[in-house]
Amino acid sequence: MSDSPNGRPVDSPLASVRGVVGSTAGSSVAAGGPSSILKTPRLDPLSVRRQLRDEGLRARHSLSQNFLADPDVLQSILDLAAPEPGRRVLEVGPGLGILTGGLLAGGAAVTAVELDRRLAERLGRLHAEALDAGALTLVQGDILDQRIPGLVAPPYEVVANVPYHISSPILHRFLGEPPRPERLVLMLQREVAQRISAAPGDMSYLSVFVQYHATVRIAFTVPREAFEPAPEVESAVVEICPLDPLGTKPRLSRPDEEGLWRLVQAGFRERRKKLHNVLSRRLPISGAVVAEALAASAIDGDRRPQTLSVDEWLVLHAALGPLPGQAAQ
Repeated sequence: MSDSPNGRPVDSPLASVRGVVGSTAGSSVAAGGPSSILKTPRLDPLSVRRQLRDEGLRARHSLSQNFLADPDVLQSILDLAAPEPGRRVLEVGPGLGILTGGLLAGGAAVTAVELDRRLAERLGRLHAEALDAGALTLVQGDILDQRIPGLVAPPYEVVANVPYHISSPILHRFLGEPPRPERLVLMLQREVAQRISAAPGDMSYLSVFVQYHATVRIAFTVPREAFEPAPEVESAVVEICPLDPLGTKPRLSRPDEEGLWRLVQAGFRERRKKLHNVLSRRLPISGAVVAEALAASAIDGDRRPQTLSVDEWLVLHAALGPLPGQAAQ
């Protein structure tokens, strides 16, 4: 039995691991302070397989587990993340803890959230000294179940090798509501990275959502062979910088932003159709109202949704005004 940060007792099978507690929604120990870091283990596919075998572990396909096994990629991620003393970093999916060690070695105060209980136990042993020193907070649980402000206080940054099957939920979780991270350095499926950084002509709902909230760029691509086991697709590391981390300068009110997403979602339900036609079918307004708003926005109704920029969606939303059923200001 141990105490969680909110003062409530938590029963935990991880009690034997120093400084780590676990619960259904995840739990943690306080972070902050100097660290004593274990030496980073050798990194290549063979050594990763050996580590997994020695610990009686295996990559779980159901959790999209592919462990980084390329030291050059690791160093490139650390160079981009640029951990330093006084900086708070939230790491999602630390896996074998090799990137965690690099972040700690840079002096950052790290909060690591790991869903796999076996890996969380291993991380607790590997970085026991950092846990004891308060430099590392280890949370066993699903990041999508966590209350982020309860995990790490702003300002903070996110560094993550994102499981491919939760890429969109992760982006919505960290960008949708303040306080947002100051910056996110994410390993994503290359296709997802290209989608969220797309220019008009190749936009999607996710592109509009991410670029409404942040600037985004692909820092570098990562080949399949950099992981153990190798995934079926290539990856890319992206840098995402939210425009309003603390939510002090929102671009739209909450009701207006909800109306914007209704509009954008309606447009992309039939992305290959002409904008005038799809909006007339998918929104509870007449075709005449749609045509008038498009004309007022200087947007050709024959364009496809993927050709509109974020700013054009904002102009069109303003021209349409509140949609039927939209909450009052």
